[in-house]
Amino acid sequence: MDIFDFAFMQRALVAAVLVGAAAPAIGTFLVQRRLALMGDGIGHIALTGVALGFLLETAPVLTAVVVAIAGAVTIELIRERGRTSGDVALALLFYGGIAGGVLLIGLSPGGSSTTLVGYLFGSLSSVRPGDLAVIAALSVAVVGVVLVFGRELYAVCMDEEVARVSGLPVRFLNILVAVTAAVTVTVAMRVVGLLLVSALMVVPVATAQQLTRSFRATLLGACLVGVLASVGGLVTAFYGDVAPGAATVVLALAGFLVAALLAQARRRVAA
Repeated sequence: MDIFDFAFMQRALVAAVLVGAAAPAIGTFLVQRRLALMGDGIGHIALTGVALGFLLETAPVLTAVVVAIAGAVTIELIRERGRTSGDVALALLFYGGIAGGVLLIGLSPGGSSTTLVGYLFGSLSSVRPGDLAVIAALSVAVVGVVLVFGRELYAVCMDEEVARVSGLPVRFLNILVAVTAAVTVTVAMRVVGLLLVSALMVVPVATAQQLTRSFRATLLGACLVGVLASVGGLVTAFYGDVAPGAATVVLALAGFLVAALLAQARRRVAA
């Protein structure tokens, strides 16, 4: 039995490659800004969007995109104005997103908490042609933002004050990062699930940082690690009959462990 014998697995593989490249691409900037948990917060608020889609009997992915973007922009504006610290703002997303999702799914026709399981933990096998088209479009948009605004985003991540003095539109770039992260979360939820999406945005970046020295090399290395972990997780899920999201994250963590050991060995040799 070959993995390519099934059409749904072919679509799942394409989705895994797209998400594996897009998630670490924007995750690199989040890690640089010390907002590694932002993906988790947005993932929780996207759960409310999914439940809203079921309540309104519309496409859950589209409502998740809208709600996640609104939540990400709101939290960025709160952080920027200094009304509360970044960790408190993320906590608001965590608690409000979960509570809103459970409340709305309970109000939806025939809805129950089990309806959200596929979105919480990922369900690559259920990726339909229409879902793949949406994933592809949003992934291309995320990578496009990184390619077009990468230099400016890097400047803001390094030092907002210097970037502002240099004439860069700091507020616009910060909101752009938040919106792109929100889109990435909703794209990746079909691969690893909303509860694990932050891992795919952060762990490949941390892995690449062990072996690289420049920001560009870290970005490219993180995308490569993300693709390998996503595809490897899907193959493991197919042959091992396990959850694809969990398999992807475990492989990503294993990659980080190997990279950390290699980095330590390299430092010892250099010493």
